[in-house]
Amino acid sequence: MHDDRRIVEQRLDRVLAERLRPAQHHHTRACDIAVWHVPGEPVSVDQALRADYAPTEIGQPWGPAWGTSWFRITAEIPEQWNDRTVEVLIDLGFDDDRPGFQCEGLAHTPDGTPIKGLHPRNTHLPLGRTSAGTTRTFYVEAAANPIILGPHGFQPTELGERPTHPGPPLYVLRRAEAAVLDEHVWNLVQDTEVLDQLMRELPTDSPRRHDILRALERMLDRLDLHDIHTTAPAARAELTDVLSRPAHASAHTLSAVGHAHIDSAWLWPQRETIRKVARTLANVTTLMAGHPDFHFAMSQAQQLAWIKQHQPALYDRVRACVHTGQLVPVGGMWVESDTNMPGGEAMARQLIHGKRFYLDEFGIDTQEVWLPDSFGYSAALPQLIAASGSRWFLTQKISWNQTNRFPHHTFWWEGIDGTRVLTHFPPADTYNAEITGAELAHAQRNFAEHGRATRSLLPFGHGDGGGGPTREMLARAARTADLEGSPRVHLDTPAEFFTAAETDHTGPAFWTGELYLELHRGTYTSQAKTKQGNRRSEHLLREAELWCATATIATGADYPHDALDRLWKQVLLHQFHDILPGSSIAWVHREAQETYQRIATELDAITTRAQRALAGAPAHPITFNAAPHTRNGIPALGAAPAEPTTPPSPAHHPDGTITLDNGLLRATIDHRGLLTSVYDHAAEREALAAPGNLLQLHPDHPNAWDAWDLDDFYRHHTHDLTDIDQITTDAHTVHIQRSFGRSTLTQHITLPAHARRIDITTDIDWHETEKILKASFPLDIHADHSAAETQFGHVKRPTHTNTSWDAAKFEICAHRYLHLAEPGYGHALINDSTYGHDVTRPNGTTTTARLSLLRAPRFPDPRTDHGHHQLRYALCPGADIGDAIREGYHLNLPERTTHGSRTVAPLITVDNDAVIVEAVKLADDRSGDLVVRLYESRGGRAHTRLTISFPATAVTRTDLLERPLADPEAPTDALDIRLRPFEIRTLRFTRTT
Repeated sequence: MHDDRRIVEQRLDRVLAERLRPAQHHHTRACDIAVWHVPGEPVSVDQALRADYAPTEIGQPWGPAWGTSWFRITAEIPEQWNDRTVEVLIDLGFDDDRPGFQCEGLAHTPDGTPIKGLHPRNTHLPLGRTSAGTTRTFYVEAAANPIILGPHGFQPTELGERPTHPGPPLYVLRRAEAAVLDEHVWNLVQDTEVLDQLMRELPTDSPRRHDILRALERMLDRLDLHDIHTTAPAARAELTDVLSRPAHASAHTLSAVGHAHIDSAWLWPQRETIRKVARTLANVTTLMAGHPDFHFAMSQAQQLAWIKQHQPALYDRVRACVHTGQLVPVGGMWVESDTNMPGGEAMARQLIHGKRFYLDEFGIDTQEVWLPDSFGYSAALPQLIAASGSRWFLTQKISWNQTNRFPHHTFWWEGIDGTRVLTHFPPADTYNAEITGAELAHAQRNFAEHGRATRSLLPFGHGDGGGGPTREMLARAARTADLEGSPRVHLDTPAEFFTAAETDHTGPAFWTGELYLELHRGTYTSQAKTKQGNRRSEHLLREAELWCATATIATGADYPHDALDRLWKQVLLHQFHDILPGSSIAWVHREAQETYQRIATELDAITTRAQRALAGAPAHPITFNAAPHTRNGIPALGAAPAEPTTPPSPAHHPDGTITLDNGLLRATIDHRGLLTSVYDHAAEREALAAPGNLLQLHPDHPNAWDAWDLDDFYRHHTHDLTDIDQITTDAHTVHIQRSFGRSTLTQHITLPAHARRIDITTDIDWHETEKILKASFPLDIHADHSAAETQFGHVKRPTHTNTSWDAAKFEICAHRYLHLAEPGYGHALINDSTYGHDVTRPNGTTTTARLSLLRAPRFPDPRTDHGHHQLRYALCPGADIGDAIREGYHLNLPERTTHGSRTVAPLITVDNDAVIVEAVKLADDRSGDLVVRLYESRGGRAHTRLTISFPATAVTRTDLLERPLADPEAPTDALDIRLRPFEIRTLRFTRTT
């Protein structure tokens, strides 16, 4: 036989595109259209329904960027359509390739009830089998969201700014008409697409491929292209045989879970996310009515809280679908958070607030932590997941690795403390699957555990910008449930998948340590003010909870439960994985700065009230120490008069150098403003191998994903900032002024009294573009690894590049400290808001550590980081890991002084500095119990005696949600606690009332 395969496939392509798909609807009839353009920000549906609408027509432009227009669409059903399936088809001006990233709509009934969302892949409004002669009216809220990431890639755009005045219309209304849905043709299209997609994934020498080809050819032969509606049933019958052949016994099984990964902010502001979630949930709850086996996983508690607040009628539908088991809350977190940069307590609160919302609203204790798109995963997460009462973890993002292919899809992930959680990476390598033949084939081929396991998970539905699953996706799932040549597709819940996977997998592999994403390394640095706002907010919340709890117990002051709950949730929202990483549009980050300022103002006021209540009548200065270590004679977590200290004064020398010497360290600054020497008097050794605090500027032109990526070739060109404008001194500080490019900066260098720490404050007016600014410290130590703080501990990373896995970690994340040491001696770099670092061994015998201070990508915010910044960091010579931890807390928790008449005893005292008291607060259930969270901080076993200064009747070990893990015990004067390396312990003290 002659090989005519390509001819048949080309014939099929054309018939599908030009004849079959357009024939799914026929007998169209234009609708009457009126419009109201909202003057400004979006309004409620009640206000929109009362507005004055003006007639409009197809072809009319609408929508300045970020504007909203409401269309009133009226469809008349003619007599000949009686008892036919009728739909209204709407095209707001869609680009078919970008669902969720452009104009979108949400249709409502005349009483304001939301029906379903509209986007390029979901353009119909169902009327069902409608009686002839009826008239139906809909109101469509149309959002003119601009396309930020367009077809030409990462081009700078001003469309990401909050609009100050209306611009030109972006879209044109193209369609609003009623039509009859030909269900025979619609089903024929679904049959044909599934078989066509499967066929093209099969080998060309596969008999199954040729069977499908000939069946499709017979279908085409039976189809009269001039009378598709009459001939579609007979044409479809030609496909029955090939569609009914069962899958191979060894076929891979895919648990398909409906999903819509909706970014809580990204290329749109938060207010638009609320509407995206509403459109998506309207879609999926409508689909559920006709597909009882369809399950949809909703992964962010914040998004459901928004719907409860803004769309109560839709929330009632959601609640009903949760109770039927079709809509499945997952994730266990307030938002799909970044996990590299949130602090330990914030990471715990993500799980606490997320899981508690699902428990309070639906009575569901979620078991999955669901983070498909975050940019790497902290090694502290397994313990936090387990401590929250969850069992499983899912992500997909590691498949984006730039260099190394991750070796597993289902495995045990072990954290820094040894806790393990069962983890799954969907091998389809997408969290926005459409259940296409290509996706199913890739998932089956790509699965790493063949021979040991037989199933994986497939999250399907339009995401990022929302929309969720469509009826076409469900049709593909039904046809591939048991189809020869295809994996089996089951519509499951995440729990059904994980439960089956636990049984199915014989001997999963182990992965120890962080899940480092070999991509998006620039997110540790982009949008410095957002990162600074997060870091400051985390520590302000710690202070507010500590002093309010202390004031309540000591003085009876009211504890501000509601305010702290609200403020925590605002901070958690801004840890979303496109906000805190700095990868959102300008609007999002400008709004975040405003929010952080309000949070700081409110928390400062809360803390001040509590401290005044504790300090009593004004008499003399009382200093409060919220850090977990004693300093200046003030106990940890307590308040007392501070011991006076005087920092050393700068000394000028004939050779032009300036020194600062406090008896522990001597720092020398040369005429270029560089640290040329930092001498440790006790160790009698020099800390620096070359001049330190050297600011270095690099070009920053990643191959893609500007705000996200930092590609290692940035290091090919380095400009050292050694020119100065002037060096001046005052009583205790050396001031160094520099100018470069379009930017200026002043550094202030001090050496605190009685401290082994050199403090550097950099005030910079930054106006560079596509540059990265680093601060370099060449250290005279031979360190084979670095220890970078992460949540409730630290993670060690090699400083060498022996393997491609080592080399890929050329930019790393650290929280308050980065520690580098050789046996017996080390140094720490600490900071107040910097997360990006790099560590190298340039000559083998020394180690250079650098902080990434600022970047300047052009997309999606063309003015990323432009403006004034104040960044604080410090070098701590001769520091062990305990010193690094202590100094990191001290820098980030400055003392507060108020006038009072009494000292404040700490509520909690521990006698081992390796044990850190991380949180002191009242219980979330408002019982008045005190909750204390502490952890072992150095990576070793620790024994401590914990004492309390208030009467208590019981102490109970709990999980993160403050639920008991053991029976209560009667507290004694001192509680003996033994902790594993990096173990987190939560204790609940029942107070005497």
